[in-house]
Amino acid sequence: MDPYTPRVRTGGRKKNLTLSAKEYHKVTDTIASVRRNRHYVEDELVEDVDIRVHASRERRDEASFEAERSFVRAPLNSRVVSSTGHRDKGKGKARDASLYDVPVEIQEALVLEDLLYVLMGIEGTYLTYHPDSTSDDEDPLNGIRFVVAPSLDPSLRDLVERILPLATYHTAISAFIESRSHLDFGLINHALCASMRDMLKDYQTLLSQLEHAFNTSPQFTLQKLWFYVHPTLHTLSLLYLLITDLATADDPTAELSSSSSEGSDGEDDARNEALGLGGAKLKAVLSEIKTTALGVNGGASGIAVKGGEVLAILHERMQSMSGDPAARELYGALLRDAGKPYVEMVQAWIRTGKLIDPYEELLVKESKFINRGTLEMDYTDEYWERRYTLRDGSTLGGSSKQHQAGVPPPRSAGGRLPGGACIPTVLERWKHKILLAGKYLNVIRECGIEIRRGPSQEDDEDLSMDDERFYKCIEDAYTHANRTLLELLLRDQQLIPRLRSLKRYFFLSQSSFLTHLLDLSHTELRKSAKSASLVKLQSLLDLALNTDAQGEDAMFREDVKVTMAGSGLYEWLLTVVNVSGLEEGDAAEGHGHAHESQKREREKEKDDKKQMLAIDALTLDYHVKFPLSLVISRKTILRYQLIFRFLLHLKHVEQSLSSMWIEHKTAPWRRPTRPRGAGPEAGRQTPQIPQPPPKDWHSEFENWRKRVFLLRARMLAFVQQILAFTTFEVLEPNWRKLEGKLEAGKVETVDQLLRDHVDFLDTCLKECMLTSSKLLRAYSRLIVTCSTFALYTASFTKSANNAIAAADTPDGDHSMAKRWDILGKFETNFNHWYVHLDCVQFYASSENVSLLPLVVRLNSIKSVP
Repeated sequence: MDPYTPRVRTGGRKKNLTLSAKEYHKVTDTIASVRRNRHYVEDELVEDVDIRVHASRERRDEASFEAERSFVRAPLNSRVVSSTGHRDKGKGKARDASLYDVPVEIQEALVLEDLLYVLMGIEGTYLTYHPDSTSDDEDPLNGIRFVVAPSLDPSLRDLVERILPLATYHTAISAFIESRSHLDFGLINHALCASMRDMLKDYQTLLSQLEHAFNTSPQFTLQKLWFYVHPTLHTLSLLYLLITDLATADDPTAELSSSSSEGSDGEDDARNEALGLGGAKLKAVLSEIKTTALGVNGGASGIAVKGGEVLAILHERMQSMSGDPAARELYGALLRDAGKPYVEMVQAWIRTGKLIDPYEELLVKESKFINRGTLEMDYTDEYWERRYTLRDGSTLGGSSKQHQAGVPPPRSAGGRLPGGACIPTVLERWKHKILLAGKYLNVIRECGIEIRRGPSQEDDEDLSMDDERFYKCIEDAYTHANRTLLELLLRDQQLIPRLRSLKRYFFLSQSSFLTHLLDLSHTELRKSAKSASLVKLQSLLDLALNTDAQGEDAMFREDVKVTMAGSGLYEWLLTVVNVSGLEEGDAAEGHGHAHESQKREREKEKDDKKQMLAIDALTLDYHVKFPLSLVISRKTILRYQLIFRFLLHLKHVEQSLSSMWIEHKTAPWRRPTRPRGAGPEAGRQTPQIPQPPPKDWHSEFENWRKRVFLLRARMLAFVQQILAFTTFEVLEPNWRKLEGKLEAGKVETVDQLLRDHVDFLDTCLKECMLTSSKLLRAYSRLIVTCSTFALYTASFTKSANNAIAAADTPDGDHSMAKRWDILGKFETNFNHWYVHLDCVQFYASSENVSLLPLVVRLNSIKSVP
């Protein structure tokens, strides 16, 4: 038998009906009246509705309009959340009504009317809330489940149960839209909710049309209702699956329920009950507050499901349902709508350098506490590396501990990162270009240069993540920003002349000014580092630079300043090398013992370091302004200073040994001590009995002076070969490579420029033997021996004068043994250079091939005393 809907007629009777038209109208009007007045009629008044309905029809209709006015104006307000308080209330006689004696046609009419209400999320008479769902423990995002009255005819029950999931989906989606429209969930969630709300408007329009058909068309049946809502059922089911994924991404309720169940105690419950704190209602309120707070704050991770994470989940859903055209179209439309705020934030960042991200949803984050002021004293390059970074902590060179420190933990082991740290899959390979494009423009903007949008950018307003124009826009913005900043640095800021001036002053490419400075400040540099006057040294440096600077170098000489280091060069380098070795885990135990021994040595020599000479602490500093301070940062200046102090020490030792050579040309070193006509030859014919030859003081003194000459010459040759290798074999070739890259335009990005500059300095440090602890120890011992030997020049000259004067006295000279002892100590210490040569040969053959020229140079001066 086909389902049938009674026609609305003023007269006549249907013979196949048990009720007259008048009685039928009375029943349907009663049902409609009860439905419309459900929220505004008290329980005791519901029982009298069917008695007073016809007497107050006009007032009832007016009250119905007033009751439904809020629904007409704001359809999303009429949902289960607002009516949960009425779930447990009785319906009077309506709830006790049974359909057992009602014909199937009437059952269909009654169920059709109930369905139209239920599909709006409103409980009906014969379609009621599921008894297991309560207002306290049921999550609104799961939707409201409805059950069919058991007295409904089985032929209708099956069809009704197919339609009922639509009501669950609608209530769940409505609750999701209401909860995720909160400000804390960000712009992406707001855009997603707006798109879902538009889809629900179409759903509500469909329900209005179905209600109109129900009221006007006698042929409207349950089968027709199913025919019309069937496509919508699939659409809302897809939306329901999506909101389930979004709602359970952080799942705060599971942890809450487990913690509350584990933390319950009988005594505590009794005490709280006595104090009025243990009621079931209060616990339910507290549970709801905690759940709401966790839902807003993102559960255990502390971050809500927002930003890039929402787009990533949408993209995953679209990929997993790619076999369903309707699902792909639906999720694609949601992804386009939800991604619009994200695309707008990306465009603002890559086009103007401004980061407009009030809810921390974008893949780029800003550390506002790091500003341009940190460049003055920042040795870690924080401004460029950490001012703007990716939220997932990734860098072009791989992840580092420094960047991983601020990255939130993933939702689960190996899962997605939360919130904005989760970068949408489609932007994964573009993330570094997005970061660098905005970073470059931000530097340009902070230089006071206005960034204007080109005419082509005006046409790219309506872009989405599935549009090829969006990625072309990213590529063009990256290229433009990179080219603009490179031109700013290389042309406007004169980067190459600046680097040449650094080479002149720190690498001593034209070191006449340094020789002049050492001559002028000889007295001041003999003082301790604390006693030396920086003002006087600065004035002497300016005098030396004004005398020698010409051309390009004269423009930047005012940026060179004199300063004093806090520790000796080799001690500081050894400390750095040992600490870095410990961090890398190479020979941890051995480095630990070395660190302990060096710590004891530092404690022992603490007082000696306080009296460090000014020449050992002297270094230069170089001041540049933003944005050049990004390239010539404190991190790079420190490397320049290390190489300068190394060269300065070599130059100073070379100058001291050269001054010693001048001292050795004086009379005590050149005058013969043996009288004429006397010598060992005269005494060789007299004795006939073989006896040990007598000790000849004059020959011994001559040998002592020759040994001093020889040791000074060997030391000078060693220092000069090290200096020549450093300048001609290390610094100059590496500088030529860097300069050639910059002038030929092979450097394409600012990050590549920074990387090449730091790599150039690191290569120079490594090839200058300043990064190997073994080479440093052997080399520093040799250089300290040479400098100490040069300091004994006056002592040796005085000893020679005393020896010559004592030789003319009857007692003779008795200090020769002491002279040989002092000289022997210097020779023993300097002969350790063979150890240094062996170390150099080992590293040249195993790690650093660039040390081979040094091996050849040192072998050329190898001699046995």
